[in-house]
Amino acid sequence: MEITTPDTLGSWQTDPQVLDAELERAYQYGMDARGEGRVATYIPELARADEDAFGIAVMTKDGTTICRGDASTRFTIQSVSKVVSLAMALKRFGSQEVFSRVLMEPSGDSFSSIIKLDTVSNLPYNPLINAGAMQMIGLLATECGFDDLLDYTRRMCMDDDIDLNEAVYQSETDTGDRNRAIAYLLKSKDVLPADPEEVLDLYFKMCSLNVNAVSLAGLGLTLANDGQNPLTGEHLLSPRNTRCVNSIMFTCGMYDRSGEFGVRVGIPSKSGVGGGITCSVRGRLGIGSYGPALDDRGNSVAGFAALEYLSRALHLHAFDYHPYIEDGAEA
Repeated sequence: MEITTPDTLGSWQTDPQVLDAELERAYQYGMDARGEGRVATYIPELARADEDAFGIAVMTKDGTTICRGDASTRFTIQSVSKVVSLAMALKRFGSQEVFSRVLMEPSGDSFSSIIKLDTVSNLPYNPLINAGAMQMIGLLATECGFDDLLDYTRRMCMDDDIDLNEAVYQSETDTGDRNRAIAYLLKSKDVLPADPEEVLDLYFKMCSLNVNAVSLAGLGLTLANDGQNPLTGEHLLSPRNTRCVNSIMFTCGMYDRSGEFGVRVGIPSKSGVGGGITCSVRGRLGIGSYGPALDDRGNSVAGFAALEYLSRALHLHAFDYHPYIEDGAEA
């Protein structure tokens, strides 16, 4: 897809109308891309999603939220929850303990692959694949339960209405044999911190939380603001640990398309097979999108297209050159 963008370098930060106009164009790019994907069917409840749905939301540090399309539609968070689990594990146990349980490397394989776990390493490659997320859930399960995880998710996403989608949770429980295989493989290697069935139950529940694009924009903004809710001032994660989460999102957050996404979009992001993507634009924005039509790696095709446009139009790529003045100092 060819993307053309106007020269809006820096202007969107002082003129909300520029941000609004560029979000509208990004939305149109996303709408045009929907037909290139298909909804997930391996979890039966996810197959019920509207393949044509698409919504996107941007949230700024002053609380301004701009939305387009189906941004208020609730859907299940799926793998985006792995960001929350990682953040909570870092907050409670610290990086040394966390990374004694999981590595920090892109796997290059599908998010549910067990190849490297079975043949290369006893530890999962990173916390954003299924095996790595189970390690984080296992660690958390030694100290807290589902209500604690739900509360932390609501606070990270700035959304008190997040709740459990019982139908999706039951569907995941009924069909999650591959995840059971992963949990018991971890147990067989004597690295899983808690009972496999307890870990699986919490894992399925975390993946089955109802969010929307605005929730994911809130999550992105918290991570963009060094782990602090900019509206309430609540510190949810230390700046050092937030840097860690953003780094792993940048290298591992878009499944085995993370490298391509890093080149084309260049924003720390995490996708889920429910169609969600959360993005953290350091010091500036949180972005959330919802588009359940997925590419062959499990990423929203509409979200990817819209984010690529926004990154170029607003110069959000981590390695863009910014020759303008920010906050009174040369960028």
